[in-house]
Amino acid sequence: MKSLIRSFIFNLFALNLAADLIPGVFYNGGLKTLGLAAITLGLFNLLIKPIINLFLLPINLLTLGMFRWVVNVIILYLLTITISNFKISGFEFPGFSYQNFSITSLFINSLWDTILTSFFLSFVLGFLYWLK
Repeated sequence: MKSLIRSFIFNLFALNLAADLIPGVFYNGGLKTLGLAAITLGLFNLLIKPIINLFLLPINLLTLGMFRWVVNVIILYLLTITISNFKISGFEFPGFSYQNFSITSLFINSLWDTILTSFFLSFVLGFLYWLK
């Protein structure tokens, strides 16, 4: 029971941080929607993620574990389908320029934003579980 509550709190914090820092991630309905998304993400990680890992095991073994991020993207996509008020959409990156280094502006579609959010959530959740 303690691990489920810890998972809920960590997912709640990570989803809120992702919605604050990544422009394409947003939720409507306030804390209720965010809490429901955190509970759903915890349940998906507990129940559905091992099944998807089992199906993708041969590819994951061939790539020495580098294909594991696809499972996180699938779980995050299932979360956006399940929770209607939690959305990940594309956004316009305005570009960046510093001295002689510049990155031009570009549009990041929802697939790449889901991948970016998945990496961000994996990093934040891994850090929080490391701190516990």
